[in-house]
Amino acid sequence: MNSKIPVIAIVDVGKTNKKLFLFDEQYQVVYEQSARFTETQDEDGDPCENIHSLRQSLFESLREVVRQQEYSIRAINFSTYGASIAGIGRDGQPVMPLYNYLKPYPATLKEKFYRQYGGQDRIATETASPALGSLNAGLQLYRLKEQQPELFEQLQCLLHLPQYMSYLLTGKCFTDITSLGCHTALWDFKKNDYHQWVYAEQLHRQFGALMPASHTESITLPDETDPIPVGIGLHDSSAALIPYIVSFHEPFILISTGTWCISMNPFNIFPLTTEELHQDCLCYMQYRGKPVKASRIFAGREHEVEVQRIANHFHQDPAKYRNMSWDPAIIKQLQPQQGNPKPAAAAPLQSPAPLGSGFSNRSLSDFENDETAYHQLMLDIVVQQKRSTGLVLQDTPVKRLFVDGGFSKNAIYMNLLAAAFPGLEVFAATMAQASAMGAALAIHDSWNRLPMPGNIIELKYYSCNTPEISGLL
Repeated sequence: MNSKIPVIAIVDVGKTNKKLFLFDEQYQVVYEQSARFTETQDEDGDPCENIHSLRQSLFESLREVVRQQEYSIRAINFSTYGASIAGIGRDGQPVMPLYNYLKPYPATLKEKFYRQYGGQDRIATETASPALGSLNAGLQLYRLKEQQPELFEQLQCLLHLPQYMSYLLTGKCFTDITSLGCHTALWDFKKNDYHQWVYAEQLHRQFGALMPASHTESITLPDETDPIPVGIGLHDSSAALIPYIVSFHEPFILISTGTWCISMNPFNIFPLTTEELHQDCLCYMQYRGKPVKASRIFAGREHEVEVQRIANHFHQDPAKYRNMSWDPAIIKQLQPQQGNPKPAAAAPLQSPAPLGSGFSNRSLSDFENDETAYHQLMLDIVVQQKRSTGLVLQDTPVKRLFVDGGFSKNAIYMNLLAAAFPGLEVFAATMAQASAMGAALAIHDSWNRLPMPGNIIELKYYSCNTPEISGLL
């Protein structure tokens, strides 16, 4: 009889899909399970995550793996999206909804908060968090305390979503730096401590102890005898950076592409400026506690919307554009967006839905066919991408640019990006689930008997030095 395969289980909670992965000791995915939940509503009727479904799904998925008798779970960890906080009451149960970070934030309350604590630019700069309303998780708590004091009084422990998932197994309340440092407006990057307003509101008393990303607690799974380590979880964008930090030591930028395209530069040592904040730059905190300067565009969401518009106009199946070939001859005929929208230069971003590339302003009737229209969409997106990535690239020793996520498989995007940055080596990076992989690597020493692997990322090099195309960018 074959022995069980030793694995680490990673629960990866995205806004759309909730997945469980099993990685073996070589960090190969040997099992994957996916689920999608129907959202529920908060007290105002706004959509929010179903926190009870999350709990139920976690236990059911782990029970199913244990029942299979094929794998031996040696550890568990979590990666989840940020900007969501669970509030736990005296009975250990949630006492508030898991508010959606797109929930509208009361303008008068926002004005009161920034007036009370030193002004919007000051708070945003010190916490490396553009003023984004509910996308700043700390402001969710400020709203709760101001508008629902009776509910707020019931809170015994505040948990960022990764730590809530861990709490469900360990019963322990912890905080981790990657969750605190993701545009929450809670953490003062200069003082390396909770911001002064957090102490003034006494919120710090309700957060769990701040622990390193490598910290684990032991539990025993049902029908098992040996205890296993459970990590405290990480914010998914910070987790996705870990495989690159582990694998590459020369300076690089990672563009993590999905709904948001986030350019992360772990080698940009310059403090975040107010001007950069005005252009939707921010800082994440990597798992070793160092700031990572980042910039963002909403390109994945724009791509989804505009592909549907192109498909409808030209009576095509949207799936056609998943693997469209790169045609430089088409690109040479196109023009970049004139008067392309730029991030606000006079005031911090007020909404979690920043300006797009400008393609939505184009009339599809101007294009002879859908291939041309799609190439134009990608050209407009990469023009915006160049501007966004350039914000965190400037004055740093970076020579390599990695792209992971959906756009790494898009030949048009990748060739245009190579043309946009002719001075850099541009690579499409392929690996099994970067965020989940990062969460597994964060607690490697707690479960894996083998040394850290050196071949977990597959790279494909892109070079496009055609002068005519580079000139468009």
